[in-house]
Amino acid sequence: MLVQGIKSRPEYKGLDIDPHAKRHLFVLEGEGAAALTDQVAVKGKDFLAKSEILYLAAGAAPKAYDVVLSALSPDIFWQAPTLQPLLFRLRACLEQARMGTRLYIAGTEGFIGQIMQVALEFGIDFNSIHTEHRGSTARRVQCVHCKGITDNVTTSPFACSHCGLPLLVRDHYSRRLGAFQGVNIDAEEPGTAPAPEEMFP
Repeated sequence: MLVQGIKSRPEYKGLDIDPHAKRHLFVLEGEGAAALTDQVAVKGKDFLAKSEILYLAAGAAPKAYDVVLSALSPDIFWQAPTLQPLLFRLRACLEQARMGTRLYIAGTEGFIGQIMQVALEFGIDFNSIHTEHRGSTARRVQCVHCKGITDNVTTSPFACSHCGLPLLVRDHYSRRLGAFQGVNIDAEEPGTAPAPEEMFP
């Protein structure tokens, strides 16, 4: 359930290809690959000659998107086995990036947040990054009490995977952490937390 008017909540405006970019860097997860293939269907394939695609297969993607993306014949296609090698490769790409490189991110909200964290480390203005949410709405949540982060949270409240407190998932989002905030729901009366409700399928 989204609360209107919370300025910290990210907005995902889509992978609109910048025709003036000298280089395109796509970082995609699971069904996020479809965000790029949708752009190819509209804009054609010319921009792929100066594109690098970093892809992480994840979630319940209905297609073998690794095959689909590779078949697009971009300048460089690389598939990561897990998130950590992808983040390592992304940092290497950004270290070598030149002026005129445009960054595009598509996938789940937690994935987008973690890629954005790396981009911000390199001083990239978050307003210049094209993002598109695809796939699960599960959230990455930081417990404000123990500071631990739990990935793929689908219910609220949920038990913190680090300290065990029942946390209410708020819509307040930290761009620095790439995570939503979770607060103890029964702090005043321990043991009175309501049953978890599926909120972010």
